[in-house]
Amino acid sequence: MRTYFAPQALLPNGWVNDVRLVLDQHGTIQSLSTNATSENAERLAGPVMPGMPNLHSHAFQRAMAGLTEIRASAEDDFWSWRTLMYQFLARLNPTHAAAIAEFLYIEMLKCGYTAVAEFHYVHHQPNGATYADPADMLQAHVHAAARAGIAITALPSLYMHGNFGNQALADRQKRFASDPALILQMLESLRPLQKNTPDLQLGVSPHSLRAVDVQHLNQLVQAVHQIDPQARIHMHVSEQTREVDDCLAFCGQRPMQWLLSNAAVDQRWCLIHATHLTSEETTALAQSQAVTGLCPTTEGNLGDGIFPFESYRAQNGRWGIGGDSHVSRDPFEELRLLEYVQRLITRRRNRTVGHISQAVGTTLWLEAAQGGAQALGRHSGQLAPGYRADVLVLDATHPDLIERQADAISNAAIFSGATQLVRDVMVGGRWVIQQGHHQREVTARQAYLTALRALI
Repeated sequence: MRTYFAPQALLPNGWVNDVRLVLDQHGTIQSLSTNATSENAERLAGPVMPGMPNLHSHAFQRAMAGLTEIRASAEDDFWSWRTLMYQFLARLNPTHAAAIAEFLYIEMLKCGYTAVAEFHYVHHQPNGATYADPADMLQAHVHAAARAGIAITALPSLYMHGNFGNQALADRQKRFASDPALILQMLESLRPLQKNTPDLQLGVSPHSLRAVDVQHLNQLVQAVHQIDPQARIHMHVSEQTREVDDCLAFCGQRPMQWLLSNAAVDQRWCLIHATHLTSEETTALAQSQAVTGLCPTTEGNLGDGIFPFESYRAQNGRWGIGGDSHVSRDPFEELRLLEYVQRLITRRRNRTVGHISQAVGTTLWLEAAQGGAQALGRHSGQLAPGYRADVLVLDATHPDLIERQADAISNAAIFSGATQLVRDVMVGGRWVIQQGHHQREVTARQAYLTALRALI
């Protein structure tokens, strides 16, 4: 048993003073008391918040940050960006992927993420040939997460078609090719690792309705839920207007409309982006109890569009945030952009508040952490008995946090624009960041730079 004392902590019902946390040997919060004393407890060095889950990651894209910001035509959009992404993949191998992922995961931890959902679709060699172990690329990410100390939900992606109507994969998509049997084989290869750590969860990610037909979608979902009834299902849906138009031309329904009509979407699902929805789709998505995975900095970078956030929240829709292409690794920045977009739409301030608090920062953090935990299938996202001890200790001496109390802490953390706010990070009861540093950050950086020299 370990006991900690926090002078201020963000609990599910808001900020509270003098909080005593007792952790068991498994890294779970056994008990929590307020208005407590620090006697016989380790005093934490600053305000405490629940760690943030990152519910959508394509780790290799971290190495592309800043490489696609030159205009090729007046019509540059997601699809032209995707062409550049395919070119970048031409050299990527498991050693590169592992180096990028570890460096990225350490960056995430230092910024306040404590868990990640790795939506992994680069399965094969550059020529499309299978690796000796078909799970080599996926395992590279799982081992990178273990070295970094971040919890991971590994989501091998089903990717069968090039577009609606079962169109064949293009040559540049051959690295992604998979069927339900291959995905289940990959999961089976990871099950021995899962038995040894609570920080590895397994699920699947049918890539999109462009890439998966209804028969194989339902086949995969049924198979994985026979293995684990609580396994998570993540899927890109309605990210682009062209995707919506193509789906309408193919089947007469919009992507979200089609998905909710043809799959048993429930709280085990996380639907990524969901940018282009009708009001009816927004209501149906909220009622499904699935989590919507919002990736504000990536969606802004790609020019995706704007999710109907206020309408969705008004109907008790569940949501979380993801880094996606990792043009940002900072959850505070993701939440700040999410709120600012709502202000630009409405031309009003302070849009995201709830019944817990009228403070925007507090509301954003609590809702995103809880939605992210649901999306990852991880019993975390809040500081409460029975939950995993995924804990951030903020730097109380930081110029933008000093002398802040209660809601002013979370508001300053998100809206001051500051960096290096996080002092210490605990994942499942283990300290992985202390005084702003990770024990492998130098080694991981060197490996990352080596990978970049080979790739760029």
